Amino acid sequence: MGRGRKMEWAARANHMGGIPRKAIIFAAGAFARAVANLLNSTTVHNPETLIRLVRSRPPGVPLLTVSNHMSTLDDPVMWGFKGFPTMDANLARWVLAAEDICFKNPVLSYCFRLGKCIPITRGGGIYQEHMNEALDRLSDGAWLHTFPEGKVSQENEPIRRLKWGTASLIARAPVTPIVLPIVHHGFQEVMPEKYLFGRRPPFPLFNKKITITVGDPIEFDLPKMSEMAVSMSKDCSSSSSGWPSATRFGLNEAAQKCLYSSISKQIWVVMENLRNLGKTFLKQDD
Repeated sequence: MGRGRKMEWAARANHMGGIPRKAIIFAAGAFARAVANLLNSTTVHNPETLIRLVRSRPPGVPLLTVSNHMSTLDDPVMWGFKGFPTMDANLARWVLAAEDICFKNPVLSYCFRLGKCIPITRGGGIYQEHMNEALDRLSDGAWLHTFPEGKVSQENEPIRRLKWGTASLIARAPVTPIVLPIVHHGFQEVMPEKYLFGRRPPFPLFNKKITITVGDPIEFDLPKMSEMAVSMSKDCSSSSSGWPSATRFGLNEAAQKCLYSSISKQIWVVMENLRNLGKTFLKQDD
């Protein structure tokens, strides 16, 4: 990505007194509410857990939400449900966003930066430059959302194998974040990937049902998981792929891979259970 499209300055809260950020968040929030509540019907299970953690978690403790990825509209529309502070720029999430979609040109880059998006190069690895920016936001105690599957999947199938980027953020953050899983269904009908001539529709479709299921925070015993990772990695060889030799827990590359794999597996199991619970809710709603 060219330096002109990184625009770190536009992501700062004090950029032009914060007015452009407030305007973008307000506009995105209004759009999200319209799509979620006026054009379509949205049902949220356990919304109070998400709202409570966004509004009043302990000071300095970051929130990391993770969800499946069913369309390019998941964010921001999944935050547009009734009762959520959708238009509050201070409470709004930071989110990892694909640079090849959201940062194609300077205008898009500026708007998405104002909207608290962090550009990520898919396939660029878990230690790429802007992962450090995401880590900084967690260090600030902010709310960060990620799509650990790494790309859109509209099939009604089990959650795919999770990428390690989210796991690495959990392990590397100075204060372990509260990790909250969310699984949704219906966005694949609001914005199908192959609608007109194999392309997405120009506007969101309407009269669809969106279901969002919020889980409970996932507990990680990182010191114990790190010890197990060291033990499991003793017989593994490490490649010289540029990974740092030490992390928060002093792990070499092989141990890091074992740790990130274990964290990802734990998240996957919870998300898959949540997906099955969501299917039950769908049947009840019908």
